Amino acid sequence: MPLKKSMVLTADDDPHLLRLVMRNLEFEGYEVLTASDGKQALELIEAREPDLVLLDVMMPKMDGFTVCQRVREFSSVPIIMVTARGQEQDRVRGLDLGADDYLTKPFGVDELLARVRAVLRRSRFTASDQASASPTLTIGEITIDYAQHLVTMGGQEVELTPTEYRILAYLAQNAGRVVTQDLLLEHVWGAEYVGESHILQVNVNRLRHKLEPDPVHPRYILTKVGIGYLIAAQPAVQVIQ
Repeated sequence: MPLKKSMVLTADDDPHLLRLVMRNLEFEGYEVLTASDGKQALELIEAREPDLVLLDVMMPKMDGFTVCQRVREFSSVPIIMVTARGQEQDRVRGLDLGADDYLTKPFGVDELLARVRAVLRRSRFTASDQASASPTLTIGEITIDYAQHLVTMGGQEVELTPTEYRILAYLAQNAGRVVTQDLLLEHVWGAEYVGESHILQVNVNRLRHKLEPDPVHPRYILTKVGIGYLIAAQPAVQVIQ
Protein backbone atom coordinates (compact mmCIF):
# COMPACT_ATOMS: atom_id res chain seq x y z
CA MET A 1 0.00 0.00 0.00
CA PRO A 2 1.42 3.41 -0.92
CA LEU A 3 2.87 5.44 1.99
CA LYS A 4 1.22 8.55 0.60
CA LYS A 5 -2.19 8.34 -1.00
CA SER A 6 -1.77 9.05 -4.71
CA MET A 7 -4.66 10.23 -6.85
CA VAL A 8 -5.42 8.14 -9.93
CA LEU A 9 -7.92 9.11 -12.62
CA THR A 10 -9.34 6.19 -14.59
CA ALA A 11 -11.35 6.95 -17.73
CA ASP A 12 -13.41 4.31 -19.55
CA ASP A 13 -16.91 4.15 -21.02
CA ASP A 14 -17.42 0.58 -19.74
CA PRO A 15 -19.12 1.06 -16.33
CA HIS A 16 -18.34 -2.51 -15.20
CA LEU A 17 -14.62 -2.14 -15.93
CA LEU A 18 -14.60 1.34 -14.39
CA ARG A 19 -16.04 0.00 -11.11
CA LEU A 20 -13.64 -2.95 -11.11
CA VAL A 21 -10.58 -0.74 -11.58
CA MET A 22 -11.82 1.77 -9.01
CA ARG A 23 -12.45 -0.89 -6.34
CA ASN A 24 -9.04 -2.50 -6.78
CA LEU A 25 -7.17 0.80 -6.76
CA GLU A 26 -9.04 1.99 -3.68
CA PHE A 27 -8.30 -1.31 -1.94
CA GLU A 28 -4.60 -0.63 -2.54
CA GLY A 29 -4.92 2.79 -0.91
CA TYR A 30 -5.20 5.09 -3.92
CA GLU A 31 -7.64 7.97 -4.19
CA VAL A 32 -9.61 7.34 -7.39
CA LEU A 33 -11.40 9.67 -9.77
CA THR A 34 -13.51 8.23 -12.59
CA ALA A 35 -14.62 9.54 -15.98
CA SER A 36 -16.91 7.87 -18.50
CA ASP A 37 -15.91 9.92 -21.55
CA GLY A 38 -12.89 11.79 -22.84
CA LYS A 39 -14.28 15.28 -22.29
CA GLN A 40 -15.00 14.56 -18.64
CA ALA A 41 -11.53 13.04 -18.24
CA LEU A 42 -9.84 16.15 -19.64
CA GLU A 43 -11.87 18.43 -17.37
CA LEU A 44 -10.98 16.36 -14.29
CA ILE A 45 -7.28 16.34 -15.17
CA GLU A 46 -7.31 20.13 -15.48
CA ALA A 47 -9.30 20.64 -12.28
CA ARG A 48 -7.87 17.98 -9.94
CA GLU A 49 -4.31 17.38 -11.24
CA PRO A 50 -4.11 13.64 -10.50
CA ASP A 51 -0.82 11.82 -10.00
CA LEU A 52 -1.60 9.26 -12.73
CA VAL A 53 -4.15 8.83 -15.53
CA LEU A 54 -5.50 5.52 -16.89
CA LEU A 55 -6.92 6.44 -20.28
CA ASP A 56 -8.98 4.16 -22.50
CA VAL A 57 -8.45 4.70 -26.23
CA MET A 58 -12.05 4.30 -27.35
CA MET A 59 -14.33 6.75 -25.52
CA PRO A 60 -17.29 8.95 -26.51
CA LYS A 61 -17.09 12.75 -26.92
CA MET A 62 -13.28 12.66 -27.11
CA ASP A 63 -11.08 9.62 -27.71
CA GLY A 64 -8.09 8.77 -25.56
CA PHE A 65 -5.57 9.90 -28.16
CA THR A 66 -7.06 13.38 -28.30
CA VAL A 67 -7.19 13.59 -24.51
CA CYS A 68 -3.54 12.54 -24.28
CA GLN A 69 -2.52 15.12 -26.88
CA ARG A 70 -4.46 17.90 -25.12
CA VAL A 71 -3.07 16.97 -21.70
CA ARG A 72 0.51 17.11 -22.98
CA GLU A 73 -0.09 20.76 -23.91
CA PHE A 74 -0.26 21.70 -20.21
CA SER A 75 0.81 18.76 -18.03
CA SER A 76 3.43 16.02 -17.71
CA VAL A 77 1.16 13.83 -15.57
CA PRO A 78 1.99 10.15 -16.20
CA ILE A 79 -0.52 8.52 -18.60
CA ILE A 80 -1.18 4.83 -19.13
CA MET A 81 -3.12 4.18 -22.35
CA VAL A 82 -5.56 1.25 -22.30
CA THR A 83 -5.71 -0.44 -25.70
CA ALA A 84 -7.39 -3.45 -27.28
CA ARG A 85 -5.49 -6.70 -27.75
CA GLY A 86 -3.71 -6.91 -31.09
CA GLN A 87 -3.82 -3.16 -31.73
CA GLU A 88 -0.08 -2.52 -31.64
CA GLN A 89 -0.50 0.62 -33.74
CA ASP A 90 -2.65 2.09 -30.94
CA ARG A 91 0.10 1.47 -28.39
CA VAL A 92 2.72 3.12 -30.58
CA ARG A 93 0.44 6.05 -31.38
CA GLY A 94 -0.26 6.59 -27.67
CA LEU A 95 3.44 6.56 -26.83
CA ASP A 96 4.14 8.95 -29.70
CA LEU A 97 1.57 11.38 -28.28
CA GLY A 98 3.27 11.36 -24.89
CA ALA A 99 1.81 8.42 -22.97
CA ASP A 100 4.20 6.78 -20.52
CA ASP A 101 2.94 3.20 -20.69
CA TYR A 102 0.04 1.06 -21.85
CA LEU A 103 -2.25 -1.73 -20.70
CA THR A 104 -3.80 -4.19 -23.10
CA LYS A 105 -7.40 -5.37 -22.62
CA PRO A 106 -8.28 -7.76 -21.16
CA PHE A 107 -5.90 -7.32 -18.24
CA GLY A 108 -5.69 -8.85 -14.80
CA VAL A 109 -5.77 -6.99 -11.51
CA ASP A 110 -2.14 -7.91 -10.74
CA GLU A 111 -0.96 -6.47 -14.06
CA LEU A 112 -3.01 -3.31 -13.54
CA LEU A 113 -1.58 -2.69 -10.09
CA ALA A 114 1.97 -3.51 -11.19
CA ARG A 115 1.79 -0.99 -14.05
CA VAL A 116 0.34 1.70 -11.80
CA ARG A 117 3.05 1.16 -9.18
CA ALA A 118 5.80 1.16 -11.80
CA VAL A 119 4.65 4.36 -13.50
CA LEU A 120 4.16 6.21 -10.21
CA ARG A 121 7.55 5.00 -8.97
CA ARG A 122 9.46 6.29 -11.97
CA SER A 123 7.52 9.57 -12.13
CA ARG A 124 9.00 10.61 -8.79
CA PHE A 125 12.45 12.11 -8.84
CA THR A 126 13.89 10.25 -5.86
CA ALA A 127 16.50 11.39 -3.40
CA SER A 128 18.82 8.63 -4.58
CA ASP A 129 18.65 10.00 -8.12
CA GLN A 130 19.62 13.43 -6.85
CA ALA A 131 22.44 12.07 -4.70
CA SER A 132 24.00 10.21 -7.62
CA ALA A 133 24.01 13.21 -9.93
CA SER A 134 25.94 16.47 -10.08
CA PRO A 135 23.77 19.57 -9.49
CA THR A 136 23.92 20.41 -13.20
CA LEU A 137 25.37 18.80 -16.29
CA THR A 138 25.91 20.51 -19.64
CA ILE A 139 26.51 18.67 -22.91
CA GLY A 140 26.65 20.93 -25.94
CA GLU A 141 23.57 23.15 -25.75
CA ILE A 142 21.72 20.81 -23.38
CA THR A 143 21.84 21.56 -19.65
CA ILE A 144 20.27 19.26 -17.06
CA ASP A 145 19.57 20.76 -13.65
CA TYR A 146 19.13 17.67 -11.49
CA ALA A 147 18.08 19.60 -8.38
CA GLN A 148 15.27 21.39 -10.25
CA HIS A 149 14.42 18.44 -12.51
CA LEU A 150 14.84 20.91 -15.39
CA VAL A 151 16.22 20.58 -18.92
CA THR A 152 17.14 23.53 -21.09
CA MET A 153 18.29 23.69 -24.71
CA GLY A 154 20.19 26.80 -25.66
CA GLY A 155 18.86 28.46 -22.51
CA GLN A 156 15.21 27.61 -23.28
CA GLU A 157 13.31 25.17 -21.07
CA VAL A 158 12.34 21.90 -22.76
CA GLU A 159 9.11 20.26 -21.55
CA LEU A 160 9.76 16.55 -20.97
CA THR A 161 7.54 13.86 -19.55
CA PRO A 162 8.88 12.11 -16.40
CA THR A 163 9.84 9.11 -18.52
CA GLU A 164 11.68 11.21 -21.10
CA TYR A 165 13.51 13.03 -18.33
CA ARG A 166 14.68 9.81 -16.66
CA ILE A 167 16.00 8.45 -19.98
CA LEU A 168 17.89 11.66 -20.69
CA ALA A 169 19.22 12.01 -17.13
CA TYR A 170 20.51 8.43 -17.06
CA LEU A 171 22.15 8.66 -20.48
CA ALA A 172 23.73 11.98 -19.52
CA GLN A 173 25.16 10.50 -16.31
CA ASN A 174 26.82 7.93 -18.56
CA ALA A 175 27.86 10.37 -21.30
CA GLY A 176 30.31 8.84 -23.74
CA ARG A 177 29.38 5.29 -22.74
CA VAL A 178 26.90 2.98 -24.47
CA VAL A 179 23.94 2.04 -22.26
CA THR A 180 22.27 -1.19 -23.34
CA GLN A 181 18.55 -1.22 -24.09
CA ASP A 182 17.85 -3.65 -21.26
CA LEU A 183 19.78 -1.55 -18.75
CA LEU A 184 17.85 1.55 -19.77
CA LEU A 185 14.55 -0.31 -19.57
CA GLU A 186 15.37 -1.65 -16.12
CA HIS A 187 16.53 1.73 -14.80
CA VAL A 188 13.67 3.80 -16.23
CA TRP A 189 10.72 1.38 -16.26
CA GLY A 190 11.75 -1.48 -13.97
CA ALA A 191 13.04 -5.03 -14.32
CA GLU A 192 9.66 -6.29 -15.54
CA TYR A 193 10.06 -4.23 -18.73
CA VAL A 194 13.36 -5.76 -19.87
CA GLY A 195 12.96 -6.88 -23.48
CA GLU A 196 10.21 -4.36 -24.37
CA SER A 197 12.49 -2.42 -26.71
CA HIS A 198 9.65 -0.76 -28.64
CA ILE A 199 8.57 1.36 -25.67
CA LEU A 200 12.15 2.60 -25.32
CA GLN A 201 12.51 3.31 -29.03
CA VAL A 202 9.35 5.42 -29.12
CA ASN A 203 10.46 7.50 -26.12
CA VAL A 204 13.96 8.03 -27.52
CA ASN A 205 12.40 9.17 -30.78
CA ARG A 206 10.26 11.69 -28.87
CA LEU A 207 13.34 12.95 -27.03
CA ARG A 208 15.18 13.46 -30.31
CA HIS A 209 12.34 15.52 -31.72
CA LYS A 210 12.47 17.76 -28.66
CA LEU A 211 16.27 18.09 -28.40
CA GLU A 212 17.90 17.46 -31.75
CA PRO A 213 18.24 20.17 -34.43
CA ASP A 214 17.81 17.34 -36.95
CA PRO A 215 16.19 14.26 -35.34
CA VAL A 216 16.97 12.13 -38.40
CA HIS A 217 20.69 12.84 -38.00
CA PRO A 218 21.08 13.17 -34.21
CA ARG A 219 24.05 14.92 -32.62
CA TYR A 220 23.30 14.07 -29.00
CA ILE A 221 21.36 10.82 -28.55
CA LEU A 222 23.11 8.25 -30.70
CA THR A 223 22.12 4.67 -31.49
CA LYS A 224 24.45 1.71 -31.34
CA VAL A 225 22.52 -0.74 -33.49
CA GLY A 226 21.67 -3.95 -31.68
CA ILE A 227 23.18 -2.69 -28.41
CA GLY A 228 21.66 0.51 -27.05
CA TYR A 229 22.10 4.27 -26.87
CA LEU A 230 24.61 6.86 -25.72
CA ILE A 231 24.89 10.58 -25.35
CA ALA A 232 28.05 11.84 -26.98
CA ALA A 233 30.32 13.53 -24.43
CA GLN A 234 31.27 15.98 -27.20
CA PRO A 235 28.32 16.33 -29.64
CA ALA A 236 29.18 16.41 -33.29
CA VAL A 237 29.22 19.85 -34.87
CA GLN A 238 26.18 20.41 -37.06
CA VAL A 239 27.10 21.01 -40.68
CA ILE A 240 24.86 23.56 -42.42
CA GLN A 241 24.62 23.07 -46.15
